[in-house]
Amino acid sequence: MEKNLAKTYDPKDFEDRIYEEWEKSGAFRADRDPDKKPFTIVMPPPNITGQLHMGHALDQTLQDVLTRFKRLQGYSALWLPGSDHASIATEVKVVEKIRAEEGKEKEDLGREEFLKRAWDWKKVYGGKITKQCRKLGDSCDWERERFTMDEGCNKAVRHFFVQLYEKGLIYRGNRLINWCPECGTSLSDAEVEHEDKNGSYWYFRYPGADGGEGVVIATSRPETMFGDVAIAVHPSDERYKDMVGKNVILPLVGKEIPIIADPYPDPEKGTGAVKITPAHDENDFLVGQRNNLPSPCCINEDATMNALAGKYEGMDRYECRKAWVKDLEDAGYLVKIEEMVIPAGTCYRCHTVVEPMLSDQWFVKMEDLAKPAMEAAKSGDLRHVPERFEKTYMHWLEEIRDWCISRQLWWGHRIPAWYCQDCGEIVVAEEDPTKCTKCGSTNLKQDEDVLDTWFSSALWPFSTLGWPEETEDFKYFYPTNVLVTGYDIIFFWVVRMVFSALETTNHVPFDDVYVHGLVRDAQGRKMSKSLGNGIDPLEVIDQYGADALRFMLTTGITPGNDMRFKEDRLESARNFANKLWNASRFVIMNLQDENGEFLPMAKCCDECSGMACCNDIAVAGNIREEDKWIFSRVNDATKYITEKMEEYDLALAGQRIYDLIWNEFCDWYIEIVKERLWGDDEEDKKVARYTLVRVLKEMLILLHPFMPFITEEIWSYLPKKPGEANNEKNFIIIADWPEYDEVLTFPAEAEKLEMAMAIIRAIRNIRAEAEASPGKKLTAVILSGEGREEVVKAGERYIKKLANITEITFINDKKDVPEETMSAVVDGAEVYIPLDDIMDYDAELERLTKEKKRLEGEVKRVTGKLSNEGFVSKAPAAVVEEEKQKKVMYEEMLAKVCDRLALVEKKVK
Repeated sequence: MEKNLAKTYDPKDFEDRIYEEWEKSGAFRADRDPDKKPFTIVMPPPNITGQLHMGHALDQTLQDVLTRFKRLQGYSALWLPGSDHASIATEVKVVEKIRAEEGKEKEDLGREEFLKRAWDWKKVYGGKITKQCRKLGDSCDWERERFTMDEGCNKAVRHFFVQLYEKGLIYRGNRLINWCPECGTSLSDAEVEHEDKNGSYWYFRYPGADGGEGVVIATSRPETMFGDVAIAVHPSDERYKDMVGKNVILPLVGKEIPIIADPYPDPEKGTGAVKITPAHDENDFLVGQRNNLPSPCCINEDATMNALAGKYEGMDRYECRKAWVKDLEDAGYLVKIEEMVIPAGTCYRCHTVVEPMLSDQWFVKMEDLAKPAMEAAKSGDLRHVPERFEKTYMHWLEEIRDWCISRQLWWGHRIPAWYCQDCGEIVVAEEDPTKCTKCGSTNLKQDEDVLDTWFSSALWPFSTLGWPEETEDFKYFYPTNVLVTGYDIIFFWVVRMVFSALETTNHVPFDDVYVHGLVRDAQGRKMSKSLGNGIDPLEVIDQYGADALRFMLTTGITPGNDMRFKEDRLESARNFANKLWNASRFVIMNLQDENGEFLPMAKCCDECSGMACCNDIAVAGNIREEDKWIFSRVNDATKYITEKMEEYDLALAGQRIYDLIWNEFCDWYIEIVKERLWGDDEEDKKVARYTLVRVLKEMLILLHPFMPFITEEIWSYLPKKPGEANNEKNFIIIADWPEYDEVLTFPAEAEKLEMAMAIIRAIRNIRAEAEASPGKKLTAVILSGEGREEVVKAGERYIKKLANITEITFINDKKDVPEETMSAVVDGAEVYIPLDDIMDYDAELERLTKEKKRLEGEVKRVTGKLSNEGFVSKAPAAVVEEEKQKKVMYEEMLAKVCDRLALVEKKVK
C-alpha cells in the first residue's frame, strides 16, 4: 500500500499536529553545548493585553526564520520568548473590567486587592498571545518563557535601580514632565506622539502697570495664562529695550508680572515677546530656572482648572479656554487671532493631548549613559541593518533628556524607595527595609509609584538569562546575536537596552539590530482600528495556512521598508506550497513499490545504503547531465541563500528557493526525469531516484526556515540517511543545513542544459505567438553560434521531448535557413520553425483579416483626432503627444499585419 502525502494539500491536516510533536520532542530547546556555538534572539515581549496582529506576525516570522536557519547550521539556537506586563495598557483593561462588572473604581478596592485582580486577569488573558504565536510556527524555547514582572525580572529591576541610584544616575526631582490626564500618569518623551493639529494663536495685550500700552503676546494655550509669571524678550530686541524691568498686568486677573530679558524669545516670531509659564511649558520652565522665577500650576492632573483660575476653577481646560478667551475679548484685551497648524503631543496609548506639568518624579540622568551607547554604534560594536537607521539611533541619543521613569499607576514594578515618616530620609534598597538607615525608625512608607514599563524592558536581553546572577545561561547565551524590531520602537526600546546593557554588563546586548518596516494595507495605509483595515493573522492562517502567510511576509519585505499586504501574494504563496506538495507526491510515489516499500537507489559512497548520505556522487552510477545540472543548481542556490540569510536579506533568500523549487526542479528536472523513472533501465532508475531524494531533501531544508510545516510533513515521508534512520525524532527542524561544495558545480553540464532550456522556451514562445497547440508536433532548424555547436547539439534529446519536436536540423550557416519560418534568438543560437509546420493558414487568415480591420480603424480614428485643429490647440501638450505616439504604433502594427497577411494569403491560394 502506498505511503504518501494526501492527494490534496490542506495545512489544517498537519500544522497543529506537527507543532505539538516539535514541542513535545524538545526540538525548540537550546542546550548549553560546549561543542556548539550559541545563537540567541530574545523575543520583543508582546503586551499581555495584546492579540496577535500582522505586525507581530511579521516580526516573529523574521525571528523564527533566523532561529531555524541557525539551528539547522548546527548552532545551539535559543529564541527566548516572553511577555510584557504593559503597565498602562493592562491597568486600563483591569480598571474597565472592574468598572463594568462591579461599578467600582480601583481606589474603592485598594492597592492590594486591585493587584490581586490584575494578576488574576493576567492568568486568564496573559497567555493568549503566546498561544497564538504557536499557530504561526514560532520555534521558541517555551521552557524558558519569561514575564517582565516575574521574580527574576523583578530582582533585576530592583538591582538596576539601586545601582543607578547609588551612582547618582537616578534622582527624584520637581521637574516638568509629560502628563496624560486620561491615563492619569506621567509619560517619558518616547511615549509622546507628535502630530500637527489645526489650532489658533491668540494675541492678547498685557497693559503696563504704569498705565502704558504694555506688551502684546501670542499664545496657543490661553488657559495657561493663570500660571504666567513673566514676559520675556530677547536682550537684543530694540523694541523692548526700555521696557525690561518694568511690570505688566495679567489681563482680568490683575496680577503684576515683570518683563525680563532672556535669550529664549525669537525676535522674528510673533511680536518677539513671550509669556513665561514655567509649570506648563518645557522652554518656559528652563527660562524660569535661569531667572529664579516661581512655577505656579493652574491645571489639575485631570485637566481641569484649579483655584488659580478663579471663577473658571473646575472647568475642563478646553471649556475654560473658550470662556476665558470670550471674556478677554469682551474686555478688549484680544488683539487678533491667527489660524495655524500647531504641533501637539499626544499619549501613545490613548491619544489624549498631553499636558506639560510640574511634578515630583523619579528621573534617570541620561548624559553619562548615552555616551557609551553612541560610541558602541560609532565603533561598529553595534550594527544596524539597514545602516541608515543608525542615524535615528544616534539622533535620539544626541537629543536625549533625562528620562522620567515614575508612573502614577499600581500595576508594575513598584519603585524600591521608602520614605522615613520620622526624619524624611529616603531609603533605596533591593530588599524591603525594616528600618530607616538614618534614624533607625521602623515607620517607613514605600513610594506609591511604579516604574516605566520600558525600565524593565530595557533589561530584557540579560535579565531573562539570569542577570544580575552570572548564571550558566547568562555565560553561554549572552550577549545575544540579533534583535529584530520595527523602526517605530528604536528610541522606545533599542536605545534603552543598549545603554542599560553597557552600564550593567559592559557589553552591547546584541551585535546586530535588524530593523524592519510596518505591514500596511493594500492602499499603503497603516493598519488601525479606526480605519477598520486591520487583518487578523489567525484568520489568514485558517484560510491559507501558516506557511503561506510566513512566506508572503518574508519574501514581501526588504530590511527597513514597509510592505503592503495583498491578497494575491498570499494566493501566490499558497500556490507555491501546493506546487511543492504535488511535486513531492510525485517523487514519493516513484520511490515506492506497490507495497509502499522504498525501491533501491544508487549509492553515493561504499557505506551508503542508497539514501544519499554524502556529497560523493562519483560512485552513484551513471549520473546524467540533467542530474549534474540540478545538483549544480541546488549547490549554487545553497551558496546564495546562505549568504543572503547571513546578510538578513530574507526576501532574496526566499525568492531564490522559490525559483529553485518551482522553475528548476518542478518545471524542468521532474519533466526531464519522468521517462527515466518509467523506463526499463533499472540501474538508471536507481540514479534517478537517488537524485530526486537528495535534491528534494536539500531543497526542503533550504525552505524549512520559511515554510516549516509543509517541509516537515513532506520530510516525514522521505527515506532517511543511515544516521537519520536511527534518530527517533527524525525531524527536518534538526537536520543539517547544506553546504556549498565546489565539486558539485558541473559548469559544462550546466551550460548544455541551460542552452537546451533557452531553446525550449524560445520554441514555446513561437507556439504561443502562432497560437499553435502544445501537442502539435513540429520540426525545427537551429543555427548554432560560433563555437557553440557542441553545446547546442548536446540538448537535442531534451529539446525534442520537452518542446514536442520530431526532427531537428542543426546548421552552422545562415544561408541554410529555410524560407517562411518563425524565429527566435537566444544567447548562442537562433531557432527557426517552418510556417508549414506551425501554421493553420485558414485560421490565421481569418485572424489577420480581423486584426487588419481593427488597426485600420484605430489609425483612422487617431489621424482624424490629430487633424482636428480644435483638439490639437486646446488639449494639453502631453495628451497630443500621446496620440501622436499611438498613431506611429498603430501604423507599425498595421504594416506588420499586412506583411504577414500577404504571406498567408499566398499560402492559402
